[in-house]
Amino acid sequence: MAARLKEKYQNEVRPKLKDAFSIDNLHAIPRLEKIVVNMGVKGAVESKSKVESAARDLGTITGQKATIRKAKKSIAGFKLREGMPIGCAVTLRQERMWEFADRLISVVLPRIRDFRGVKDKLDGRGNFTLGVSEQSIFPEIPFDRIEFQQGMDITFVTSADSDEQGYMLLKELGMPFVDRTKKN
Repeated sequence: MAARLKEKYQNEVRPKLKDAFSIDNLHAIPRLEKIVVNMGVKGAVESKSKVESAARDLGTITGQKATIRKAKKSIAGFKLREGMPIGCAVTLRQERMWEFADRLISVVLPRIRDFRGVKDKLDGRGNFTLGVSEQSIFPEIPFDRIEFQQGMDITFVTSADSDEQGYMLLKELGMPFVDRTKKN
């Protein structure tokens, strides 16, 4: 059975994007290519177990084993040596990507206290990065098992040519952007 968000994309969002940007080629319509979830672990230099714990939590959240990322350079001021583990990441594609995006948009983001939406700043190429301050907002992580609070970056990589196309794609998929017309 296909993911709900994937069906919504194929049946509703893709035709809207095709009409809005007058795209003739079906393959040129903007689509979600991958979602990258990245955790840089604070205190990883002092304790390698923090990276392993973060990787385990990230694997539980995404449903895919996280890869441990290592330092590319030594930085003496941070007591960091080349090859030391400093974070973890997961790249989601296909069905896992659609399932994760659906859970994030419909379950996780509304759980954030005083949530009013996410900023609509894209990177200039139609990709969007969302910063989350702690992993406890995900229902897969039990509160009593959290060893330390850890934030993460979630990047939505699209095939869009511009920020306008990427914004419309994500907005139609249900991303709760802060309304551009309202000024606080």
